[in-house]
Amino acid sequence: MDNTDLNYAELATLSPFELKDTLINIAAGSLSKPMLNAGRGNPNFLATIPRHGFLQLGRFAMQESENSWTYMPEGVGGFPMREGIEARFDIFVHQHLDNVGVKFLRSATSYVRDHLGLDVGDFIYEMCEGILGCNYPVPDRMLKNSESIVNQYLRKEMIGMHPFPGEFDIFATEGGTAAMTYIFDSLRENRIISPGDKIALGLPIFTPYIDIPKLNDFQLVEVGVNADENNHWQYSTNELDKLLDQDVKAFFLVNPSNPPSVKLSDDNLRRIEHIVSIRPDLILLTDDVYGTFADDFTSLFASCPQNTILVYSFSKYFGATGWRMGAIAMHQDNVVDRMIREQSEATRKELHERYESISTEPDKLKFIDRLVADSRTVALNHTAGLATPVQVQMVMFALFSLMDHADTYKAAMKRLIRKRNDMLYHGFGGQAPQDGNMVDYYQLLDVETIYRKSYGEEFVQWYLKTLKPNEALFRLAHEAGVVLLPAQGFGATHPSFRVSLANLKEVEYRKIGEAVYRIGQEYYAEFQKQKK
Repeated sequence: MDNTDLNYAELATLSPFELKDTLINIAAGSLSKPMLNAGRGNPNFLATIPRHGFLQLGRFAMQESENSWTYMPEGVGGFPMREGIEARFDIFVHQHLDNVGVKFLRSATSYVRDHLGLDVGDFIYEMCEGILGCNYPVPDRMLKNSESIVNQYLRKEMIGMHPFPGEFDIFATEGGTAAMTYIFDSLRENRIISPGDKIALGLPIFTPYIDIPKLNDFQLVEVGVNADENNHWQYSTNELDKLLDQDVKAFFLVNPSNPPSVKLSDDNLRRIEHIVSIRPDLILLTDDVYGTFADDFTSLFASCPQNTILVYSFSKYFGATGWRMGAIAMHQDNVVDRMIREQSEATRKELHERYESISTEPDKLKFIDRLVADSRTVALNHTAGLATPVQVQMVMFALFSLMDHADTYKAAMKRLIRKRNDMLYHGFGGQAPQDGNMVDYYQLLDVETIYRKSYGEEFVQWYLKTLKPNEALFRLAHEAGVVLLPAQGFGATHPSFRVSLANLKEVEYRKIGEAVYRIGQEYYAEFQKQKK
C-alpha cells in the first residue's frame, strides 16, 4: 500500500487499535528490515514461577483424578477426593522438591495456612477441582478460597497501607475488557445510567471508554476531565471540579493513565475525595491495570471505597493477556447498591421481575451479583463465572505477589520498562522525563514539544497546518517500519504518538527514537524548501 493511496480523512475516524492494522500492513509490506511494532501493550515478559506452580499443580490434580477412579484404559478419570488430600499433597511435594513449581506450591500452601488462615485441605481441593475444570464455577461470582486470596492481593497492590474500613467483594471476569462491558451493561440495566445522562471521562483514556458511551446502547453525554501535560499529566482543580455538576452521574478513569502512564498525584486523590464528600452520589470507576508498575500506588478504591468500582487485570503485570484474567471489586456498602434501593417503586418492580428467577429476594441482590447475572443475560446465571482453570492461575499469580515481601518481581518489571524508556529518548537525542508519578508502561511523544525544542515555533505551526491526520504515523510505518498509535484517539489534545514500552527489546526502542527524529528532520527540510 502506497501512502498516496490513503484516505486520511476516513482513516482518522477509526479507533487507534483498528488503525494499527493498516499501519502494520504498510510497515510489513514496505521493508526488508524487521518491523518495529510498538502499537499494542502486549508485554514480551511474563512471570515464570507462578506458571511453574500452576503446571505442577495440574500434575498433582491429574494424579488425584486417576487415583480416585478404577483404572480405565480409555482414559477416564474421576473427581479429586477431599478426604486425605492434604496428606497426599505432602507426599507429592516431598517426591518432587527439586522442582521450581513444587517448591512454589509448598511455600504457597504454607502461606495460605499461616498468613491467610485458610484451611489448606479445602484450598488444595478447590485448586485441584478448579485446574481440572471438572465442575461449574461455584460460587459463580468467584470460587470461595480464590476470592479470599485475590482479595488479599488487591489489598496489597491497590490499597497498601491506606486505611480501608469494611470489606469488599470480587467478581472474576474474562479480563479487564469484560469487566468494562459488564459494568456499562449492568449500570444501564439497573437504571443507574440512562440515555442522555452525563458521565465524566478522565482524558486521555483507553479508547473504549470514549467509544462505548456513544453507542446506541447507551447514548451518554461525555464530559472531558482533561489532564494537562504541562502539569505532569495531572488534573487541575478546575478540571476536577467539573465533577461537582450534579448532572454528572459517574467519573471513569484509568489510573495510571493510558497512554500518558502517570498515576494520580496525592493532591488529585485528595481533591476527588473532597468532591465525593460533597457529592456522595457520584460513582467512580477506576481501571487500575497499570497500578502494579507504579511506585507507592494508591487506588481511588482505597481513598473513596464506597463510591468506587475497581477494575483490575492481571494481563500486563504477569504477562497473561491470553488468559483473559480480570476482576471487579466493590465495597460491601457502596453507592450503587444504595441507589438501587432508593429507586422509584415502578423501577424496583421492573428490576424485581428481571431478577426474580434467580433469587427469592431479588430486591436485596447486590449490584456485584447483578453484574454476574447480567453477564449471562440473567437466564443463564446458573452457568456464569470465569473458567475455573483461569481462576487457579489467577490465584497462583496473587500468591506469588503476596509471598514476595521484598517486591523483587515488581522491581524487575519497573527496571525493565524504564530502561526501554531511556533508550527511546536516547534515540532522538533527548532525556527521559523524571517524575515520581510516572509509570512508563507507555510513553506519549508530544510532537509539538519535541519538534518545537529542535526546530522552533514556526516549524511546529507549519507542521500542524500542513500534515493530514496521522500522516506522520503512516510515514514512519512506510519508511522505517515503525508502528505507533495516534494519541488523539485516546482523547489527547495535542498530536502525539503512543509508544508501548512493553513488547520490544531495548535496542529496538532506540531505533524507534531515531526514526521519530529522522522523520522530523525530513519534515523540517520540506519546511525549509517551502520557505525559500
